[in-house]
Amino acid sequence: MLKRLVITGYKQHELGIFDDKHPGVQYIKKALENRLRVLLDEGLEWVIISGQLGIETWAAEVVLDLQEEFPELKYAVLTPFLDQEKKWNEAKQEKYQMILENADFHRSLTNRPYEAPWQFIEKNKFFLRNSDGILIVYDEEMDGSPKYTKKEAELYAEKNDYEVMTITADDLRVVTEEEQMNEWD
Repeated sequence: MLKRLVITGYKQHELGIFDDKHPGVQYIKKALENRLRVLLDEGLEWVIISGQLGIETWAAEVVLDLQEEFPELKYAVLTPFLDQEKKWNEAKQEKYQMILENADFHRSLTNRPYEAPWQFIEKNKFFLRNSDGILIVYDEEMDGSPKYTKKEAELYAEKNDYEVMTITADDLRVVTEEEQMNEWD
């Protein structure tokens, strides 16, 4: 049973999305919500993210919306290093602050500012050891940063009781078509 789920995936810019007004955001969030609803029925308690812009921050917003219906659902933001938002623009920093303020738990895993890629590697190891599964928005056809996390999670799952789930471009296409049909009805 999945009690603690890591959610990750593409960063905003990897999807060519530069603000939340982009129409794709609502479909990504709907796909995340659909998957979370199934997992909530199966006993999901925690969602864990590192707070990167894109899939992870949208996942936090989905969790916040779902908490109205599922108040037992919690989320944690565990950043790989301090001040990861330092170079982001003001609007993105404000959104990030809101996500941190509403998190049920928040801390930096290394308690120091960015130094080197090892901080991301350690974050991934920590996430795998401290969760029951991972949901990655990733499509094999579209390269990007989630590729490494997915590979690590699959290797971990070979030796541990760990579930690796994905939301692919096909999944997003189906959600988009369903949502568009609903809008027309």
